[in-house]
Amino acid sequence: MTNPQRLIMNIKITLVLLFISSYFFSQTINPEKLDQYFSYIEKNNLGVGSLSIFKNGKEVYSKNFGQKNIPELTYHKDTKYQVGSVTKMITAVLIFKLIEENKLTLNTQLSEFYPEVPNSDKITIKNLLEHTSGLGSYVVKDGEVWVTGKVNDKEIMDLIIKQGKSFEPGEKVAYSNSAYYLLTKILETKYEKPFYRIVQSEIIKPLRLKNLTPFKAHQKNIFLPYCYENNSWSMLKEEIDFLNVIGVGDISSTPYDLNIFINSLFHNVILKKETLKLMEPVLGKENWGRGMAIWDFDGITFYGHGGDTLGSHAILIYNKEADLSIAYTTNGERIKKEDFIKNVVNLLYNKEIKLPEIKDKQ
Repeated sequence: MTNPQRLIMNIKITLVLLFISSYFFSQTINPEKLDQYFSYIEKNNLGVGSLSIFKNGKEVYSKNFGQKNIPELTYHKDTKYQVGSVTKMITAVLIFKLIEENKLTLNTQLSEFYPEVPNSDKITIKNLLEHTSGLGSYVVKDGEVWVTGKVNDKEIMDLIIKQGKSFEPGEKVAYSNSAYYLLTKILETKYEKPFYRIVQSEIIKPLRLKNLTPFKAHQKNIFLPYCYENNSWSMLKEEIDFLNVIGVGDISSTPYDLNIFINSLFHNVILKKETLKLMEPVLGKENWGRGMAIWDFDGITFYGHGGDTLGSHAILIYNKEADLSIAYTTNGERIKKEDFIKNVVNLLYNKEIKLPEIKDKQ
């Protein structure tokens, strides 16, 4: 077999495998099994949240669960959840829009904007996006999350500078909230407007999103965080002040609107195909790309991002082969979000799951 023939054969095999994968999923989605899972979660007070699943760009399943176990909770279909660091994927997309417009490059140095930051002459936009900058996490000071109260930009920048570098750029990967704080400030400089207005003009308006919004003071219709203790749900006493994490973890959304966003991204509505490729982790080489990570479920690969605040949690992921996305949001977590979403994926692909154990009274 000649090289061209071998290439054609490999392409045919790949296409067949992709078709089989998509067909297998489409024939085995089982709403009843998902319903049973969420019924078990709700009945046993194992969580409070919402889930949305899209297939081929359309919602095929949605579920709210656990809310009835909190008598004082008021909500409706447009009530949003804080989604934490899922915000970072939106921040990264906005940076790549500037790159498409030749207003930035992946090799642009941080020193062009913030020369006072240690190693800024070596740190690039690419390093900031992919967590290889060597910078730290400003949300933690002296081992504790300190951004629960009012903090100003100078205090944050002073801490980023004080924390300094922990390794040379590109040497390794270490998750950095400080990197995305700086990326947000670069966005605001380039667009000459605040982050919330950038998101509105570049993401919310063109995608016609009704229930995704950057943080605003005194905003309403957002689920407050709860914790489970003494056999009941109680409101969390302390949460992050989201004005301190603009562009890092401030966005709130319904899972439906999160799915609109990630489908628009992977269907090349927001970014060009070649630009999206730059964002994606390289399979087999990277777990983190430039604004998104790989989520592997026993060989089923999703791309996306997770998010955590002190009391709310979210996951937004997309599988290319099945054109399938899942958005999960919770303001009452008892099952770790990674374990929760793995069960959902296994049910979608007709795999057995082990139901979470019901713990004794606390």
